[in-house]
Amino acid sequence: MNNGLSDSLSGGDSSAKWPVVRILAGFLLFCGAYAVINQVLLTHSVLYRAAAYDYVNASWALLSFAAQALLLFAATILLPRKWFLVCIAFVGISASINSIYSQIVGDTLDLQKSGWLLTETRQAGAAAGEFAAPLGLALGKLLISIILMIGARRALRDPVRQLTANRFAGGKTAAALIALLIAPSLLWPPLGLYPLAAERNIYNFAAAIATADPPPARSEVSAVPGQDTEIDKIIWLIDESVSHDGFNRIIAPEIAGIRHIDFGEAASMGHCSTPSNVALRSGVNVRHVNATTDLRRTASIWGYAAKAGYVTKMIDGQVTGPPQNLLLAPERALIDSYRNVDNGQKTDLAIARTLNLEMKSKGKQFTYALLRGVHFQYRDHYPKGALPDGSSTQAQYDKAISYSKAGFFDALLDGIDRSRVAIFYTSDHGQNIQDGITPHCSGDPVRAEFSVPLIAFLPDRMHNDHGFAGPGYRSLSQLFPTSLALMGYEAAYATESYDNILTMPTARFVWFGRGVVPVKDGGTIDVRSGEHFPGR
Repeated sequence: MNNGLSDSLSGGDSSAKWPVVRILAGFLLFCGAYAVINQVLLTHSVLYRAAAYDYVNASWALLSFAAQALLLFAATILLPRKWFLVCIAFVGISASINSIYSQIVGDTLDLQKSGWLLTETRQAGAAAGEFAAPLGLALGKLLISIILMIGARRALRDPVRQLTANRFAGGKTAAALIALLIAPSLLWPPLGLYPLAAERNIYNFAAAIATADPPPARSEVSAVPGQDTEIDKIIWLIDESVSHDGFNRIIAPEIAGIRHIDFGEAASMGHCSTPSNVALRSGVNVRHVNATTDLRRTASIWGYAAKAGYVTKMIDGQVTGPPQNLLLAPERALIDSYRNVDNGQKTDLAIARTLNLEMKSKGKQFTYALLRGVHFQYRDHYPKGALPDGSSTQAQYDKAISYSKAGFFDALLDGIDRSRVAIFYTSDHGQNIQDGITPHCSGDPVRAEFSVPLIAFLPDRMHNDHGFAGPGYRSLSQLFPTSLALMGYEAAYATESYDNILTMPTARFVWFGRGVVPVKDGGTIDVRSGEHFPGR
């Protein structure tokens, strides 16, 4: 027997031999690192499945992780130093994105959610400020995992070299290891193996998004307006992050003297901005929507408005530059006028004044106005010093709503002829206001994230002639068919094709997750529906 190997196993001269304890320590360090990197994925795909007695899929997932871990383990020990550092860098980038997302949202990252995440990059600064604690925890866990991997390499590299007599040294070995390390990223998707581990999945998601099919053209409007309408101006006011509770306590008392219809608590079609806005603009057939529905292909509100003779306009008070919320090129081409408005914390008041002037002009117009609202961080939406330092999240949120909407409706409605105007005010989603809790777009949404206000400023004759104040929950899916009816389309067509108009409760609640549109043609989306108000 080789003397060096015999001595090392028997605990001989440790300066030239490798004790078993060093091998074990290095292996445990690597296992710890890998478990930290993939903690959430392991929990969801192995532990949760096993807890649900789905032992087959739990076992396959565990084998998938084991194979990927084994390849990373070999690379950690055998790669030359410079290639090991490159490997660590790639591992760190992918793992950090997974960890930050999971720590903040409490969910696992997948292809559709990655596409959504890409559309939300403009909110990165606000998110970093709002979620500094979970962000720090995620990065801390990543740092620990990298330190453990480096420790595993230091503990195992010399003993393994002694054991193998440097047989795996050299450029060919490094190239082979790198090829094997990349192999799961190439082989797992076509083989249907699941899941890809956190140290590599972001690159697959990025490649899939980069090579996705171009967005399809919007469908033509087949319906024909059957009658002339007396409504010249239709406006959708889509606020940001204003809950029904916040509206009811803060805004409703301020507009009590202005005649309007309050539909009470309504359900948004998403607990995140992007899916909610996509669904609003696209229109949803709530009775037939399913996982294969592609909202990129619908006729959209723009197509209907244009065919009814309305000039289409969009005002965005949330961003400057290119459109947000998956407003893709084929849809953007249908909008006659798109513009950004930026007046700091008084952006919404500036939008109200702009809309007021347009309502006094001649001609038919449909306008979709995205208000600046009160997206976190809430303290960014009122003057510094308006609240004492250390004020609660609830106090900050209430102050943000109050300041955001101060004078808004007075400026909007000042001196307009309301007999030919229909204005709908709502919010893209609600808010779950609790300290230390993701307020919306959480991994396990609650009712408060879907709960939004819905009010309408309509001509007096509509207050008197229609049962808009009837009982039952409304949904934002009803804005689309109601607006079609106001444009002159047959109410029966609008109801059958989308949802009940607002004289009745919704036919069915529908809500979308982050994967509101398929990444590629023929893909599926994240959608749910039911008879009950969304959220747990």
